[in-house]
Amino acid sequence: MDERLKKQLNFVLEIDKEKNIFRQTHLSGHGRNENDAEHAWHMAIMAYLLQEYANEPVDIAKVMLMCLIHDIVEIEAGDTYAYDEENLKTQKAREDLAKEKLYSLLPEDQKLALIKLFDEFEAYETPEARFAHSMDNLQPLLLNHSNDGGDWREHQVSASQVYGRQSKTRLGSETLFQVVDGILKEHIRRGNLIE
Repeated sequence: MDERLKKQLNFVLEIDKEKNIFRQTHLSGHGRNENDAEHAWHMAIMAYLLQEYANEPVDIAKVMLMCLIHDIVEIEAGDTYAYDEENLKTQKAREDLAKEKLYSLLPEDQKLALIKLFDEFEAYETPEARFAHSMDNLQPLLLNHSNDGGDWREHQVSASQVYGRQSKTRLGSETLFQVVDGILKEHIRRGNLIE
């Protein structure tokens, strides 16, 4: 087997481990915790379906690829819960190390291309990155909403914490932020988010 193909197939097997990284978010209908691969798949489909609500025109294939690769680093770095203040302090450093280790399994050109795409996602500077982040914020919120706010209650998350994270949803889609705002107001009224 040619060396390039061998590297690509090794990477393909390595990223299968993303299925073993479980998140704090539960599947809809009060299911088990979702894994990173399910989260990425769900976001990519959402991006395609909801692209008309992006604030700016986007290259949807690029957005979908960002959605699919953004959490691969968690194979090494672990999942950092969105409202875990302590682990958020070290998240970037852990993910930077993981990014180098994991993408280095690939041929150099693909390694550089995926690192560039990952860094673009993290920087929030392009329409694609902003819209992909909107999906990253909206997806767990929709699942939590479908589960009566159970994850917020379990972790004693405050409305201000969720609004802080969701303020970035607005950068990618004002329309989707309005949906988010309505959902959050409902959960504040119901007592699922502490004020």
